[in-house]
Amino acid sequence: MSTGGSETEQRENYGQPHFAYFQNSRCEYFPCHKLPENGFFNCLFCYCPLYALGDKCGGNFKFIAGGVKDCSACGLPHSEAGYAYITRKYPEIMEIAKQNSNANEE
Repeated sequence: MSTGGSETEQRENYGQPHFAYFQNSRCEYFPCHKLPENGFFNCLFCYCPLYALGDKCGGNFKFIAGGVKDCSACGLPHSEAGYAYITRKYPEIMEIAKQNSNANEE
């Protein structure tokens, strides 16, 4: 299966297929986390879908006052492995959504 794009385009996207990588360096919040040395920073998951998984997300987080999850030290969704990692976790996210939907129907 082709990941699309020419070799030059793939190199410009740090080897990521276009659908799995987006960087908005013009965003007023960019970078929202510390940039890695290699410069790779994926903005595709600007708001991390793993937040809903709480302590099972697999990222570098801590809980602060009021039970708020502080993900400021986490670069997982913005990393080169982030897209694949998040898409593998989607069944868990969908299960939470299903449970919430069932609870609302009752």
